Amino acid sequence: MKLNDLTSKIIGSAIEVHRNLGPGLLESSYETCLAYELKKQGLHIEQQKALPISYKEIRLDHGYRIDLLVNQQVIVELKTVEKITSVHEAQLLSYLKFSGCKVGLLFNFNVVLLKKGGICRKVISK
Repeated sequence: MKLNDLTSKIIGSAIEVHRNLGPGLLESSYETCLAYELKKQGLHIEQQKALPISYKEIRLDHGYRIDLLVNQQVIVELKTVEKITSVHEAQLLSYLKFSGCKVGLLFNFNVVLLKKGGICRKVISK
């Protein structure tokens, strides 16, 4: 599946979850429901996937966790914050760098409409 098609499915599923649940819940609630929606579409989902990082001779095997890894291609990070900030975007970019994935999606479910300020897509070149 092409990355644009895959990210479109993920975004559509996130909108569906948000439409049904609304804002104000814990991040873990949205994560579980989004994983359910994506699995229903036949996508391979890994939740809370350990992301090892390396620094010089040091390797941190479980330093970080990716909320959702979809089809081993797209990182999905979920937030329930007032607004997405540059720190959240930097976190996603770091996850992309250390994972080797090219595309990441950041969703903030603590908004009235997910389409307005709740979706951030990042792409890095390898």
